[in-house]
Amino acid sequence: MSRSEATPLTSSATWQALAAHHASIKGKHLRELFADDPQRAARFTVEGGGLVLDYSKNRITPETMNLLARLAEERGVAAQRDAMFRGDKINVTEKRAVLHTALRAPRDAVIEVDGKNVVPDVHAVLDRMADFAGRVRSGAWKGYTGKPIRNVVNLGIGGSYLGPEMAYLALRSFSDRNLRFRFVSNVDGAAFTEATRDLDAAETLFVVSSKTFTTLETMSNADVARAWLVGKLGSADAVARHFVAVSTNAKAVTEFGIDTANMLEFWDWVGGRYSMDSAIGLSTMLAIGPEGFAELLAGFRDMDEHFRSAPADKNLPVLLALLTVWYADFFGSESQAVLPYAQNLARFPAYLQQLLMESIGKSVDLERRRVDYATGTIIWGEPGTDGQHSFYQLLHQGTRLVPVDFIGFLAPLSPLKETHDLLMANLFAQAEGLAFGKTLEEVQAEGVAATDAPFRVMEGNRPSNMIIADRLSPRTLGALVSLYEHSVFVQAAIWGIGPFDQWGVELGKVLAKKIIAELRDGAEPKLAHDASTNALVTRYRKFNGLV
Repeated sequence: MSRSEATPLTSSATWQALAAHHASIKGKHLRELFADDPQRAARFTVEGGGLVLDYSKNRITPETMNLLARLAEERGVAAQRDAMFRGDKINVTEKRAVLHTALRAPRDAVIEVDGKNVVPDVHAVLDRMADFAGRVRSGAWKGYTGKPIRNVVNLGIGGSYLGPEMAYLALRSFSDRNLRFRFVSNVDGAAFTEATRDLDAAETLFVVSSKTFTTLETMSNADVARAWLVGKLGSADAVARHFVAVSTNAKAVTEFGIDTANMLEFWDWVGGRYSMDSAIGLSTMLAIGPEGFAELLAGFRDMDEHFRSAPADKNLPVLLALLTVWYADFFGSESQAVLPYAQNLARFPAYLQQLLMESIGKSVDLERRRVDYATGTIIWGEPGTDGQHSFYQLLHQGTRLVPVDFIGFLAPLSPLKETHDLLMANLFAQAEGLAFGKTLEEVQAEGVAATDAPFRVMEGNRPSNMIIADRLSPRTLGALVSLYEHSVFVQAAIWGIGPFDQWGVELGKVLAKKIIAELRDGAEPKLAHDASTNALVTRYRKFNGLV
């Protein structure tokens, strides 16, 4: 059945049943739900892809999950999943296949796009990445003056920046500490200046990641980097030894001065925010080595296979997605916190911001109809325990319902075992405190004066998921990212929206190209914006002596 023939989401019998069910249980407290079911923790804990998900501290019952699973079935989640893995062109607005899963497929797999098996091409690029990374890491690759590379600066934006930076910080315990890594995205010149302030140009390699090699922000920074390098080393010939490109535009790469032998490609069936395991991950491979990168891909693949094979009630990505729909559309929750209790995952929430909010920040469904239900949530977070002394106050006693994904690891990366015990104690305690709170009676039993007691009451009933793994490793990180990639996919399938385009991102780019000339042109431009924008452009020009 096509989408146009399907019952609209909010008119379906299952959606209506969920609304009635929500009305019947929304007043139930997690204290009551746990008291009524001694097996609740076991009932709502599942494993897959090397991860454990305890979702028992959610405001759900078995009936809730059965209804949500029925909704996923009615919305064709399994069929759409199979179409994605098969290579069908499910990115309907851009008429493309969506095959980030092919980036981690085994060498003998067969995945076809337009009749061609893409897996050999994927592994050919991985082999070239491994060869180049091996030469840089061993010191065989020399810069223009004969020095080995000691510094790698990744130039990109969006997925070409957030993925590599997040992965490097997450996996720096596994990285070659003889190499330093910097990541530049923002066109604010301070970003480049600070990143290169203490670097020796003769030992610095720039990785320029832009599929078209025309991305305004990335190429602006690449031009600055080129001028910096040539200025330091005295010759444009140095560019070929200090720049590599992740792109498909051989002509532009050559014109920039990069040898196309040092150009790594990826494909239009890989979206930017799904690309960290493609050639976009070259800086990651330089850091952790080809073997470590292979483990990263294995983790992705572990979760891919779990997503493809596990039934809905045991499927981690499906469960996360169903819970997001439950809170967004029935409880009216507008944001979700992702709180990793691992300092190395400090940039993981920022990475997920793009993955989720750029994918499912949509208000028109695939039938070109404006939706009449909430889609997506605002993703935010910081690593524990830092956040406990900033925004956790709102989580515990604020007026807004903010579901939480907690992420923790049983083994530390540091030899400081006692501090890891303290970290994990805080993780478990926060989930417990959000769920069960502290009643007025419990506060008064501690001897708190009646006048002060209300300020110390925590109502609890704040939902959370607990995602646990043995240890943060390349394989674990791959599984974590794949988990959220597929959760996004399921949410989009249920809501009937396209998660693989980002037309809202394009508008600002188009307007900026027009305004940049108005900020630089010596002649007085004829401004045709709104009154506010006209005034801002004029103020900037006046400050810079152009008026």
